[in-house]
Amino acid sequence: MATTPEKRGSSPASDPEVTSENEKARITVYNTDVDTSAVDEKKLLWKMDLALIPWLSFLYLLSFLDRTSIGKYLYNLEQDLHMSDKQYLLSLTIFFFSYAFFEVPSNVFLKRLRPSLWLSFLMFFWGVVMTLQGVVHNYPQLLGLRWLLGMFEAGLFPGVNYYLSCWYKRSEFGLRAAIFFSAATVSGAFGGLLAAAISNMAGIGGRPAWAWIFILEGLLTVIAGAMSFWIIQDFPDTAKFLTEAERTVVIRRLQQDNQFSAAGEKFKFKYVIMSMKDWKTWLGMLVYMGADMPLYAFSLFLPSIINQLGFTATPANLLTVPVYALACVVTCGVGFLADRWSMRGYFNIGFLCLGATGYIILVASRNPALSYFAVYLAACSWVSNNVEGSYKRSVSLAMVIGFGNINGAVSSNVYRASDKPWYPLGHGLVLMYIGIGIITSILFLVFLNRENARRERGERDEYIDDQPETHLPENLKNGRYSTMDDAKRDKGDKWSGYRYTV
Repeated sequence: MATTPEKRGSSPASDPEVTSENEKARITVYNTDVDTSAVDEKKLLWKMDLALIPWLSFLYLLSFLDRTSIGKYLYNLEQDLHMSDKQYLLSLTIFFFSYAFFEVPSNVFLKRLRPSLWLSFLMFFWGVVMTLQGVVHNYPQLLGLRWLLGMFEAGLFPGVNYYLSCWYKRSEFGLRAAIFFSAATVSGAFGGLLAAAISNMAGIGGRPAWAWIFILEGLLTVIAGAMSFWIIQDFPDTAKFLTEAERTVVIRRLQQDNQFSAAGEKFKFKYVIMSMKDWKTWLGMLVYMGADMPLYAFSLFLPSIINQLGFTATPANLLTVPVYALACVVTCGVGFLADRWSMRGYFNIGFLCLGATGYIILVASRNPALSYFAVYLAACSWVSNNVEGSYKRSVSLAMVIGFGNINGAVSSNVYRASDKPWYPLGHGLVLMYIGIGIITSILFLVFLNRENARRERGERDEYIDDQPETHLPENLKNGRYSTMDDAKRDKGDKWSGYRYTV
């Protein structure tokens, strides 16, 4: 990660430890009249972690469990609903269209409403939809409910990523996001065990095993959604579990980290335009696409792939458990090390290459044991940290994640029944997406380093009226502002003192 020495009116931006005393003095301090001397920052961080991360991770576990439970179709779902293989694949696909479409508006609503209200509303109703999937009688009913499930689930993942970025410094965000995201891998392991257990209920109430999977998982989500209204905390400036002094410290920490919108920001449509004009948004879409399509392909079809290697339904679901357990450990470990070493882009590239190795084996292998080993490699396969302005960040995150998720529609259609048992088309296309992820990750890394270097050289410095050292003719092209605070608020991460996390 680039260092940020003080120069020509620019501020070192990514870490308060390297921020100069002069620059700190220029920052408009939040709640200047509040005494924060008694607040222990380490204890405060731990308090935040306990209040935010466990419950949010549990919600994402339920979200991923609900959307991928249809992948446990080895319990005769297709036969009972008289669906063809193409119809089954379309029922997987339609989820991703509504899921991707509603992510951007959902993040705007999250910012304008309280997270406790918006997220609990979404959870409650996707739980209801999930439960209703267990009582469908035909393919059209299943198709309609999968569309609604995608619509209600759309807001959780991008919403929580944005929400966490409003609480933590950039050097702290990666580990928390990794723990939250690891709930997807836990849900894979837990889902396999749950599906195997619930399959024993087949015939109770005249319902088959797959129906009970939908019903019981949906009811659990309904209960969690109702509880979330009282458990989910709102943004730092209004969080009830913190004292006034603690809230002040949280926001000041973010301001020192150059998240200068932390103290509050009014919605302006220009923030949406800024996000859409930012190259990081569009390149980030491709990076996320390269990871997200393989993730969904892996989650939806892992039991089926293992089944085709010679295992029946329940053993196939159980054999997914150790794969996801490994992925969970690796995800959290990488999040911790990437934060510690500030090398998220490099880790991203490295693990995409590892995932590619796994899929190369899956494409080439005709040995069940070797293919099962390759699944472990595939299982071990950074935009919010590089966008400032709370509304801009919420839109950019939603656009990146939404575009990545629309590629889940591709993943739903590449593992065809006609390709059993080795699925060369599916594995080959996943490998292609991983290749896209590797190439675009390298480009993202190069462009961020190049932009950081330009700012180090002073090429992005603004003309600041109250700072004579910036009164150079060449700085006028980067904008003229009365104060540095004005430049920060107007330009967001385009401000000359902001440094991108690589």
